[in-house]
Amino acid sequence: MTQKRNTWQKLAVREALSQSPGFVSAQQLHSSLVQGGNKLGLTTVYRALTDLVDSNEADALTGSDGETRYRICGTDHHHHLICQNCGKTVEFELTGFEAATEALALSHGFTGVSHSIELFGTCAECGVSS
Repeated sequence: MTQKRNTWQKLAVREALSQSPGFVSAQQLHSSLVQGGNKLGLTTVYRALTDLVDSNEADALTGSDGETRYRICGTDHHHHLICQNCGKTVEFELTGFEAATEALALSHGFTGVSHSIELFGTCAECGVSS
């Protein structure tokens, strides 16, 4: 597989995405970049996001509304706890879960099983009454 080069546009998208506290849509990211003085098109943002996901530098999550949102994430396998109000995201691991799912899959003759877990709720900041 050939490695895709890092253009200034991709670097700008990566930097803007790393500043986000949670998952953001391509449109939100594009708007933020344009407001910050970066002149790049929405298609370029989508292309850079796809490259970041393909290289495991970012995670993509499709919400119940059908829109895909992106976030810079760690490269180790992890799961997400996401605030439904502000989008704040926390990465977490489930101790013992990986081994249990692998054993379950093998007991039914499955191999190559993967999973994704996202938990949605309200973060402490959003849960505080104003």
